[in-house]
Amino acid sequence: MTTNRFGVFDHIERRGDAVDDLFAGRFELIKEYDTAGFFGYHVAEHHATPLGMAPSPGLFLAAAAQCTRQIHLGPLVYLLPLYNPLRLLSEICMLDHISEGRLEVGVGRGVSPFELAYYGISFMDAPEIFEESLDVIVAGLRDERLAHRGAHYRFDNVPMEVRPRQQPNPPFWYGVTSPASLMFAARRGMNMVGGGPIPVLKDLTAAFRAEVAQHKGKAEDLNPHITEPTVGAIRHCYVAGDDREIEQIASPAYATFYHNITKLWRDFRTVPDYGFTPDLAVARQYDVAIVGSAEQVRDEVGRFFEQSGCNYLVLSFAWGGLSQADSRRSLDRFVTKVMPQFV
Repeated sequence: MTTNRFGVFDHIERRGDAVDDLFAGRFELIKEYDTAGFFGYHVAEHHATPLGMAPSPGLFLAAAAQCTRQIHLGPLVYLLPLYNPLRLLSEICMLDHISEGRLEVGVGRGVSPFELAYYGISFMDAPEIFEESLDVIVAGLRDERLAHRGAHYRFDNVPMEVRPRQQPNPPFWYGVTSPASLMFAARRGMNMVGGGPIPVLKDLTAAFRAEVAQHKGKAEDLNPHITEPTVGAIRHCYVAGDDREIEQIASPAYATFYHNITKLWRDFRTVPDYGFTPDLAVARQYDVAIVGSAEQVRDEVGRFFEQSGCNYLVLSFAWGGLSQADSRRSLDRFVTKVMPQFV
């Protein structure tokens, strides 16, 4: 098994400060992630919601590449139904060179029917569009000319003048939200990031590895250059100085995150079926948030790596109503008091 590693996941939610200040603060945090030795920084793509103030992940990551040296960078995920795959191909290749080969390409179809609908994409059509777009992107990254005819896209022998730096392609990642999506990623040898309680993760990761082993090296393998896929999970994290911080800072901040992630559903008088909660205590109980003192967080991180079957823990340090200073303090405590025990 590969060495356990840490990464960072970021929605880049709207705060009370100006957007340019929000971005500047994020780049300061990203520089700290880079210096501290986190493997990857993964940014989400969202539209028409305060959950995502960086709806163009490629543009944001190109800027992040300029202020970092070693951390890998990637979207988690590009919402493929919203892109012309030929245009995205060029952007992926450019970003792979701008980052000096540190690009990690997360792809997905989108979990919000409302975000897709604002672009005129039917949620029912999105899976088919996604799979065809992925086929186009893989072919364009690997071949010198792109030839494709499908239900949604047609490309007639297009020269691929800009090639990716990483060969045959940058690593592909998939955000897993169900057993079906897990099998999709496993059959294609993709790195995967999921969520949920540790006992659930343990079963999913075992099934994932078994499926990967059956399909490794076949034509559908999108990461033939990767011996063992990375298997990870996302957790909100806050390392507190005392219990007061949990009650007065982390708990209300998590309620803000809930408000942001469910906003579009609530705008259309419905609720998502992903089990989101505004209650930080409930989130901690179900293993989707790691919050507490440095000692408590260290114990939870150890339990995660020992019991989940994952080799990658993807933490979110800037979320909901946390200020820049709140996130910075939490990150500094994690880097100095927790991380050294595991790296």
